[in-house]
Amino acid sequence: MHVLVATAGALSPEPVVEFARHLIGGTGHVTVATVVEVPREFLDDLDSDDWHPLRDESDPDRKENVVTAYLSERGNRLTDPIRQALAAARIPCEAHVLEGADAAAAISAAANDMNVDVVILGATKQIFDFDAWESVSARVMLESGRPVLVVPQARKDVDDDEQVNGYQPAVEAPEPT
Repeated sequence: MHVLVATAGALSPEPVVEFARHLIGGTGHVTVATVVEVPREFLDDLDSDDWHPLRDESDPDRKENVVTAYLSERGNRLTDPIRQALAAARIPCEAHVLEGADAAAAISAAANDMNVDVVILGATKQIFDFDAWESVSARVMLESGRPVLVVPQARKDVDDDEQVNGYQPAVEAPEPT
């Protein structure tokens, strides 16, 4: 089984490792991917200047080298936590950095190009909220035509003193003496 894990950096590695372990069995593998939008307008603005101290006029591929370096650095930063957790669990994985402005479209296309069996995504919105149907996770479910496992963000434990969803316990009135 081939599992695609798509992350924007907020997906908790622990549940991904456990789900991946069960899904791939002993023979499958995992691809960890992220979508990075390259700020091409910014690069074009840099190129529009007559002179720039960081510009190397001798390298005609300079702009593509900058894009490649940006994708690699940003992509590694976003995929490393999950890749490292999978490697520590001895789960074979590889990483891909997808370039694009539309994360859902890029993930769906990658799922189809790689012919993955299932996509694991992180939930960044409430799953049963109307707006969730406009989320990346919902769009990948609809557009990829593949099974999608949506993993919610890790739950934050709250101290007894803290408010939970705006709820404050009532202050008890002192007992009469």
